[in-house]
Amino acid sequence: MMKQYNFYGWETADVQAEGGMTPRDLYDLLSGIWCQYTCAPRLRAGWSRENPTLGQCSVTAFLAQDIFGGKVYGILRDGGNYHCYNVVGNCLFDLTSEQFGEEKLCYEGNAEQFREVHFAKEEKRLRYEYLKNELTKSLSGIPAYAEILNRLNKS
Repeated sequence: MMKQYNFYGWETADVQAEGGMTPRDLYDLLSGIWCQYTCAPRLRAGWSRENPTLGQCSVTAFLAQDIFGGKVYGILRDGGNYHCYNVVGNCLFDLTSEQFGEEKLCYEGNAEQFREVHFAKEEKRLRYEYLKNELTKSLSGIPAYAEILNRLNKS
């Protein structure tokens, strides 16, 4: 029986990277890495181990793009910020959707997001780099993910 997840699209998040990694595997790895530092500064006061995906969307979505390819899209939120998620082929997944609880997000007709725009904010680029570095440490002990590790080290 497959483990149950709560992120949007988990049931069909079967796209695979080298070594057979799926978005569910990435979620499992990131669950031990997400922290107050990787959370968006404006949301840090609300971050907790009970809500680890809070404020993690863009840095997580661009890291998932590094691993699985595809595109990052953003749902425009009140206040002008975007909530980012991934689309790889016909597979849509949002590793950080749990932060919204029972709120239903609309995953149709949203604008593509670009790392050059998001990472123009140095604090966001630094949070992404930290998340990527911590993930590479986790991957270093998993031989099946050696190719992903190589690609992350080059990016």
